Amino acid sequence: MSEILSAPLGEPARLPAAAQPASAYRSVPHRILARAAATWEFRIGLAVFVGVLLVTVLYPWISGLDPAKAAVSMRFKPPMPADGASWAHALGTDQLGRDMLVRSLIGLRYSLAIGVASVLLMFGVGCTLGLVAGYRGGRPGALIMRVTDAQLSIPMIILAITVLGVSRPTVPAIVLVLSLSGWPLYARVARSAALAESKRESVRGARILGASDLRILLTMIGPAVLPPIAFVAVLDIARMMIFEAILGFLGLGVQPPTPSFGSIIADGRKYLINAWWIATMPGAFLLVSLTSINLMGAALERARNAVLKGA
Repeated sequence: MSEILSAPLGEPARLPAAAQPASAYRSVPHRILARAAATWEFRIGLAVFVGVLLVTVLYPWISGLDPAKAAVSMRFKPPMPADGASWAHALGTDQLGRDMLVRSLIGLRYSLAIGVASVLLMFGVGCTLGLVAGYRGGRPGALIMRVTDAQLSIPMIILAITVLGVSRPTVPAIVLVLSLSGWPLYARVARSAALAESKRESVRGARILGASDLRILLTMIGPAVLPPIAFVAVLDIARMMIFEAILGFLGLGVQPPTPSFGSIIADGRKYLINAWWIATMPGAFLLVSLTSINLMGAALERARNAVLKGA
């Protein structure tokens, strides 16, 4: 209080450093994360996601069960607590006697890995091209946007059939196909944000002082543009996991004997009446995983909007 009263006339009174709100010293991403972490949606989604991730990593190793090893004598075992179920196969077995829990967890492991890798690749490529197009403009920007428009006109399924149908689908090829189908959206958003940021007085001042284009993109435009898009990318992980399951269902995903959500569900649809759990169990794991990711992504999106609006 004494520092405020002793301020010279004509100058605005300043709060002591201890009285400044802590949020004033936080970056925008930090404030968004802090605001999202205070919501119950983010906490529940994070807890469920971490729990599923731990089970996915640890249980196949602890159980020692081979997801591809057939045991005909154990085929069509129902899940617990149905009659005839076994604790050794808590979620039942499939038509070849393979454990459904281990197969579902291995499928989830591949689905998460492909989803995260695809989003990282499309985020990096799309944002880089979008920033260059928005900042440089002219012919380079127009060329990048025309390529983006051409890519957006190609349906993902047609692209997948073209790329994956000519050879045996592999994990890198699946990641490439999913990334090709998604990077144009990031490029368009990054370009729009870069156009707005490049008109700021600070950017113009940096140009006048002789700062290189690369330095301006890395230190001024990129940090302002990328964090909001990065939080939106969390939701895209769920979308890529769905696309990976669709490709597996069509026979264009991870190939047998490696289990994947799509291939397990495709095999289990033949036994929906007598062995419903074959198709249901991987679907349940996919549902839980997508719900947890969407809860976190929605909380981050609302927090981002609130922070950017100054709430």
